[in-house]
Amino acid sequence: MRNNNHIVIMAGGVGSRFWPMSTPEYPKQFVDVLGKGMSMIQMTVERFAPLCPIENMWVVTSAAYEALVREQLPQLPVENILLEPAMRNTAPCIAYACWKIRQKNPSANVVVTPADALVVDVDDFRKVIGRALEFTAAGHRIVTVGIRPTRPETGYGYIEIAGQAGSPLKVDSFKEKPALEVARQYLAAGNYLWNAGIFVWNIDTIVESLRAFVPELAAKMDIMSESFFTPSEREVVGDIFPTCEKISIDYAVMEKADYIYTIPGDFGWSD
Repeated sequence: MRNNNHIVIMAGGVGSRFWPMSTPEYPKQFVDVLGKGMSMIQMTVERFAPLCPIENMWVVTSAAYEALVREQLPQLPVENILLEPAMRNTAPCIAYACWKIRQKNPSANVVVTPADALVVDVDDFRKVIGRALEFTAAGHRIVTVGIRPTRPETGYGYIEIAGQAGSPLKVDSFKEKPALEVARQYLAAGNYLWNAGIFVWNIDTIVESLRAFVPELAAKMDIMSESFFTPSEREVVGDIFPTCEKISIDYAVMEKADYIYTIPGDFGWSD
């Protein structure tokens, strides 16, 4: 099963919230924010390393950051660095990676994660991701990792769950970043989690979901995929990718599908 696990690391953001430590030329994901001798993207790769071989890790980033990715992750196969010629939000970014993974491994089970999140309890984090991978490998379902809130945070989106026992839990709805009073209500209610923006699915589930909910995007991925792993890939992606609709994976799939689950975590997460 480990060889079917693939990790997609989204690393194209400009990190504007962390200025001046993070700049458009050298954004947060490439910075040693914690002073530990490792950048955030290097820590992300290390965090997931026991879950899959390095050739199953993929980084989607801006063409402007290709050199930084190569410098900081020299162990990553060059063909696993996917370059976005234009910023088109997370749905096209994720679709590009998943269509490419499917071509290499039609049985893939995929985790999509930001490059710049902090996790304190790495062992517990890996257990949560491992459970999510087992759950999604077995059927047509998507897991989004939820974080039990410790304060009325207005900077994160929220996941609403019904009064359920066990785990994974069925997701009722997703909530946008709330005002402070609403965040206090969520905390008091007890059935809201922070949305970590970490998604787990098998490759068939995400491809079928994108075909169902954003067929135009899926059609463009089909055209792009004819060039994957060939010398013309960069040119074809450069022509087609910028024409994709700017849309987040939340709007494209997560808020429309009825097979979304969450596994709550307490592993000391921060974005």
